[in-house]
Amino acid sequence: MVISAKFVNVFLPGRFSRRDAGCALFCQLKKALSCALFCAFIPSVLFGCADQTNTNVAANLAVIEQCNVDNTLRFTAPGSEWEAHSLPIGNGYMGATVLGGVVTDKLNIAEKTLWTGGPGSREGYDFGWPQDSQEYQQVYREVTNTILLERAMSPEDVAAKLGRDPTGYGSYQAMLDIDVTFSHDDQVEQYQRELDMATGLVTVSYQQQQTRYQREFFANYPSQVIASRYAAKGEKRLFATVTPLLPDNRSVNYRWQQGNLIISGNLHDNQLAYEVQIAAAHEGGVLTPTDRGWEIEDAQSLTLFVVSATNYANSFPEYRTQHPHEALTARLNAAVNKGYDELRAEHVADHSSLFSRVALCLDDSPEIDTATLLNGVIDDSATPAMQRQLTQLYYQFGRYLLIASSRKGTLPANLQGVWNNYTQAPWSADYHVNINLQMNYWLADMTNLSEAGMPLFDFVEGLRVPAEQTAQRLFDAPGWTLLLNTNIWGYTGLISWPTAFWQPEANAWLAAHFYQHYLYTLDETFLRERAWPVMWGAAEFWQHVLVTDPNTGQLVVAPSYSPEHGDFSVGAAMSQQIVGALLRDTHKVARQLGMDQQAEALAATLSQLASGLNIGQHGQLQEWQADIDDMSSQHRHISHLYALHPDQDISPERTPALAAAAKRTLEARGDGGTGWSKAWKINFWARLYDGDRANKLLIEQLRHSTLPNLWDNHPPFQIDGNFGATAGITEMLLQSQPGELQLLPALPRAWAKGHISGIKAMGNITVSMTWQNGLLAQATMYSPRSQQVTITLPQEAERYEIADGTGNRIAVTQQGRRVTLTISAEQSYRIQLKDKV
Repeated sequence: MVISAKFVNVFLPGRFSRRDAGCALFCQLKKALSCALFCAFIPSVLFGCADQTNTNVAANLAVIEQCNVDNTLRFTAPGSEWEAHSLPIGNGYMGATVLGGVVTDKLNIAEKTLWTGGPGSREGYDFGWPQDSQEYQQVYREVTNTILLERAMSPEDVAAKLGRDPTGYGSYQAMLDIDVTFSHDDQVEQYQRELDMATGLVTVSYQQQQTRYQREFFANYPSQVIASRYAAKGEKRLFATVTPLLPDNRSVNYRWQQGNLIISGNLHDNQLAYEVQIAAAHEGGVLTPTDRGWEIEDAQSLTLFVVSATNYANSFPEYRTQHPHEALTARLNAAVNKGYDELRAEHVADHSSLFSRVALCLDDSPEIDTATLLNGVIDDSATPAMQRQLTQLYYQFGRYLLIASSRKGTLPANLQGVWNNYTQAPWSADYHVNINLQMNYWLADMTNLSEAGMPLFDFVEGLRVPAEQTAQRLFDAPGWTLLLNTNIWGYTGLISWPTAFWQPEANAWLAAHFYQHYLYTLDETFLRERAWPVMWGAAEFWQHVLVTDPNTGQLVVAPSYSPEHGDFSVGAAMSQQIVGALLRDTHKVARQLGMDQQAEALAATLSQLASGLNIGQHGQLQEWQADIDDMSSQHRHISHLYALHPDQDISPERTPALAAAAKRTLEARGDGGTGWSKAWKINFWARLYDGDRANKLLIEQLRHSTLPNLWDNHPPFQIDGNFGATAGITEMLLQSQPGELQLLPALPRAWAKGHISGIKAMGNITVSMTWQNGLLAQATMYSPRSQQVTITLPQEAERYEIADGTGNRIAVTQQGRRVTLTISAEQSYRIQLKDKV
């Protein structure tokens, strides 16, 4: 797919008077999306509501055409390794991957609720809670007192006293493979395997003699079905077998129902019921059912429809609901009745309505295969243009993966999103809450995918019931908390790995996402009914659990642990920063909602809380309360910079000394690390307004931590790095706080010209920008809410003129690079550079 629909908005100065004018313009471009489809899904706000027609359309068409963005992953050979070569599709419920083998094409399918462990596990299951809560609480108090007195305790010693071996934790499971084996050999020409991110379609095609073989795959969200079509055009027809394959850790029953194959059973471990239903259709030839699949002979095409589910429900304590058979039968029948073409159109319309909201162009991207781009970056042979082409592809890949793995009504994206080829996945493909789950959702609001963030909020709210018991059983505290990791079974208790088992601050970090969503959307109903209960429950826990440091008299977290690094201590920087941010934000919300009693209690706690922001002897931001940082350490975790990102307590403008200390820490830690670590560093350097260093980290991530299919490589495959990098690129181009925006705050010199459209700032402000020669040439803003905003420009404000959507200049307050104006609801505003660039 070349050039996103949203580019129509970003490149044109001014706005179209009506949506149909914008549609007509797009139709003139004759790009891949049909005009009818585009006009059906594109929001009217993109083109505005003012009664004014842009008179420069013809002149600007050339500008649009100058930037052809190909949002397609292209490969010229079949894949052989699931982790490295799969092309993913997904609808939030199910994920599928395509390797595109010539003789045998393996379609791997996972369904996000298929997990071992949990209630009913043959290992037993207790949510990670100790058997004797009172005894545990006594040991916890003893450990706390020891750390307060001695100031440190080794992770091994703490884990021996407070850790606990988990039972029945479980793992995410592969559902099945569907092998389609063809009768022809593997000697083919013109092989292409592609993922068109704009449409969410994976295609495979190749030529053999006088026949063109084509395959297409998609995961439809509205109808909750995965569909695939295999076709032959030319002198030969399709001869193939279809064979579903399931792992051996479950019972498997095959039966036929009205021509559809039903595969059902129960996991051996926990008796979780699952079912897969597959329908097959064909054009020409003969389709013959076998015991466990089909044979197709002499056909022009074969089409498969797949639905699957379990009897899981996100409901404590049983986590079970009715068997999925009836629901799946109705779902499959509805899909078959719609037919492949209607399902495809429905899927493309749904997927594109999300994906097309944001467009990024750093350079023209001809139809070049992805391996050439990535290998060029890896061996340092890529031209600057190739690096930019790969960057914009990687940026949109992060957005694509979130759309495919996180939709309303589904579980959130896990460590592998929604994709899985294992019965014991790495780290169980679970939810690590000391950064990984949170990183998965950094991009949601800022890249205009707020709907994709909803599963996170549903999941956290579902965790609150067991998490309240964790607070009570482990800490004798009100509110809710959890430790390092969780699963789909409400696991909120303990594990025993010494350097990775203790992170009760996770409740505060998860609660921060609720408040961030409010700041981006200004959804007051969400704030009152969903964010406030979660935030207050976490804050209530910490008001009870904080202790007074005998050395300073301040309130601190103890035991406190800086993730996977050093000893347990008193008031480590990350602990204080995360808890402090929670209490600060909850206090703001309490005041906003008129919760006076809670606001007063929070204010009292905040006045006594240690900040966790200390500058050490080397000029670094201290990781611990004691000034003991080893400046030779290049540990992947830099959690003590939480106040820089994702929080915004540290800023080069507001807190220059702390920003300088954070920079010193980053310089000492270096640019290495795992995939997710590099992604976080991109965000750190963007927040320090150092675009060149942020881009260097991005190239490092692509070079050393990216698999051939662009999945992030921890190693192994771990999706958080994809999401974190997309968030970081957005931070390089736009940053915001309530009532404030920074445009192009960390633009690398390597991105001398470019365009971004449709990204979001706090305040529900949609922003589009064009820049030339490293200078902001034009920006447009739109919000459904009236508000005052202060914008920091990359150059002096006097070099710009600001007009409303009708072209009338408006009064603003200027000071240096900052300009303050009041924007009216549902009105666009344009910032235009006066000089030529």
